[in-house]
Amino acid sequence: MQATFIFPQLILLNRFSAMAKPIPMPFFQRPWMLQQGAAAAEGGNKGLKGILAGGITGGIEICITYPTEYIKTQLQLDEKGDRKRYSGVTDCIRKTVIQRGFFGLYRGLSVLLYGSIPKTASRFGAFETLKDHMADNGQLSIFSKLLCGLGAGICEAVIAVTPMETIKVKFINDQRTAKPQFKGFFHGVGRIICNDGIGGIYKGVTATILKQGSNQAIRFFVVESLKDSYKAKNPQKPVPKLLVGAFGFIAGAASVLCNTPLDVIKTRMQGLEAAKYRSTANCALKIWHNEGISAFYKGTVPRLSRVCLDVAFTFMIYDSFMDVFNRVWYTTDEIN
Repeated sequence: MQATFIFPQLILLNRFSAMAKPIPMPFFQRPWMLQQGAAAAEGGNKGLKGILAGGITGGIEICITYPTEYIKTQLQLDEKGDRKRYSGVTDCIRKTVIQRGFFGLYRGLSVLLYGSIPKTASRFGAFETLKDHMADNGQLSIFSKLLCGLGAGICEAVIAVTPMETIKVKFINDQRTAKPQFKGFFHGVGRIICNDGIGGIYKGVTATILKQGSNQAIRFFVVESLKDSYKAKNPQKPVPKLLVGAFGFIAGAASVLCNTPLDVIKTRMQGLEAAKYRSTANCALKIWHNEGISAFYKGTVPRLSRVCLDVAFTFMIYDSFMDVFNRVWYTTDEIN
């Protein structure tokens, strides 16, 4: 009995003595934590760190920036002619506050809050996983930066963004009607699925994949490139968080200027009147024919303000949590 107890302990002690980095004392009493707990030394931890840090980041970020998303969506849903309701950003804010109070600008927040956590978690988890496989001595080539960002965008589009954005747009669109039909998040989702089937929350998936893929390819490329430029020839040089935020702001602006037309098409495809469009291409052609090229840039100003702040906050918060995780949670490469 005593021998069977001592033998595994000797094996563990031999293993610990071979490690360059000491293991905190509690894990001597609980050796299974090395394989299963937060200190588990597995290469996949980089992806898991990204998922956890990304999920926390997504919840914080959306609470800060949601009113600009609400305004942007209202303006993108606004068509020309008799159905036009707003003359611009200020008019949209004023009418919303008059009709529904200040918190009317937060209508539909629960939809994005439920979706932002898995969205940001899947984005950064995918990016860290792809980066771990494609990096050469911790560095990404220009092509690899774009490819990792593209992969992250596609992953979040399929897993979280398409259903979340469809539900959000339908909720905001519902508030434009004389008698809104959605009484709350779960009631609204139930009505959407009942009326349109499960495919009802995957409207505009093609446009969303194009939008999110290009979004993240641009953003990660810009942020990673600016970080590399700041670090110069010292990959271990820390980047100040305010500077990370500035890099994120620039990356957000670049993505908005490049792919707002895709965002407008996606929004129209996910609205309550999406049935009048046969496909993503048909939607684009109808917007072009009926409203002109300027319609593809509707909501650019509120989207620019929201996205720049969004991306700046996201990268700052994410990097802060990753710094904490990296101090207390080691991967195999860091332990050996």
